[in-house]
Amino acid sequence: MGERIKKPKSRRDKFHEWITPEGLSLIGGWARDGLLDEQIAKNMGITRATLYEWRKRFPDISDALTTNKEVADRQVENALYKKANGYEYEERKTFISTDSSGKEIKKVEVVRRYAQPDTASIIYWLNNRMPKKWKNQPRFDSDASGDSKFDELLKEALLTRLSDGTEHKK
Repeated sequence: MGERIKKPKSRRDKFHEWITPEGLSLIGGWARDGLLDEQIAKNMGITRATLYEWRKRFPDISDALTTNKEVADRQVENALYKKANGYEYEERKTFISTDSSGKEIKKVEVVRRYAQPDTASIIYWLNNRMPKKWKNQPRFDSDASGDSKFDELLKEALLTRLSDGTEHKK
């Protein structure tokens, strides 16, 4: 008899390639990169509905998606928190020179820097974490002059940012 020809994998069998360590690693990486389920399904060559079905049937696929999305969410949340509060970091500069004999000399200079708190990050955090207190709508508590207290505070904050040079340029 002749050589046996393999049929292409059916959709029913396609899950086998995704429940391997390599397949789960790819799925997890896409989830960590922030891809939506629809995009992940497309990368896998399946529909979103099939992905949802596989999540129910195969705990490994569900875990790869859920765990890695949570990791990515935590990393972004931590970065936002750090940016809202300001933080210290080390900046390294490497200098390479040559001595009189022609030997290469490498010098690394480490400088501690401080990143100022970012106003946009603070506003975003407060609007989302404490919406009742910091909702993104001005209150109109007018004083006798007709200007709202909110407007006065906003003017003061903008003037402070402009005068101390913290207004960032786009």
